[in-house]
Amino acid sequence: MTTNSALDTHKTTWRDYLDLCKLRVVLLMLITAYVGMALASPTLVPWHATVFGLLGIGLLACSAAAVNHLVDRRIDAIMGRTKYRPLPTGRVSVKKAIIFAIILGILGFLTLVIWVNLLTAWLTLLTLVGYAGIYTMYLKRATSQNIVIGGLAGAMPPLLGWTAVTGHLDFNAWLLVLIIFVWTPPHFWALAIFRHEEYSKVEIPMLTTTHGLKYTRNSVLIYTFALLFVSLIPYFIGMSGMLYLVGASVLGIIFIVYAFILRFSSDLRWGMKTFRYSIIYLFLLFIILLVDHYLLFGVH
Repeated sequence: MTTNSALDTHKTTWRDYLDLCKLRVVLLMLITAYVGMALASPTLVPWHATVFGLLGIGLLACSAAAVNHLVDRRIDAIMGRTKYRPLPTGRVSVKKAIIFAIILGILGFLTLVIWVNLLTAWLTLLTLVGYAGIYTMYLKRATSQNIVIGGLAGAMPPLLGWTAVTGHLDFNAWLLVLIIFVWTPPHFWALAIFRHEEYSKVEIPMLTTTHGLKYTRNSVLIYTFALLFVSLIPYFIGMSGMLYLVGASVLGIIFIVYAFILRFSSDLRWGMKTFRYSIIYLFLLFIILLVDHYLLFGVH
């Protein structure tokens, strides 16, 4: 932690603000949002939906990330993987972070209202409130099932992309949400296994601290099986074709293998390896879904 005088004299740079946005997380969200747009479009996604839809969703996602930094700044200062973030180090003051989050939120919401549609604007705003407010401020500190319940907010981008193009809700869009919703617990719990000692220090009721490592490992394994099943539904309802079926099956089986090794290995580093693979899994799954869509329906 830095002293107050250091906080006052530090000159905040644009890179510090970018760090508040969690750009890697937001980028993955935008990829899934674009896939939602593509699957909702009988032709190529209209340029205005792509540009303004992704811009508005991205700005609100960055706003939510900044709020997350604000709420968790004391916890972040204790944990090894987060102690160098802008707020714990004093590179950005609380006041600046609040103003930054508000500006991003307003710009994102207005972008969606003016150039996309009201449904997408309000759904994206509700997603921000769900993640930054309900999950970060309450659920994260209230229950060991925080990531399961709060995961819905993080799973919404494909639906937001879908509504940005169509202006209405659809079952297929909710199916994309379901895939990310089921993916979130094994993704995050794998990291929690690797970082379990740090979570115990900050007294966050993560599953690893409330139920132990063995229970968490079992839960990761169970969810990877559930994820494989859910990820194959798009093929069986005619939403995707053979390329997606093969790709989703291979990616899902590999995820299960990682979860099996994590379950029976005493090496906690497998938690990080599984966490990293889970990111690759989701990225490739949605890319394959996108390519399969263009091949299956001959979109042009």
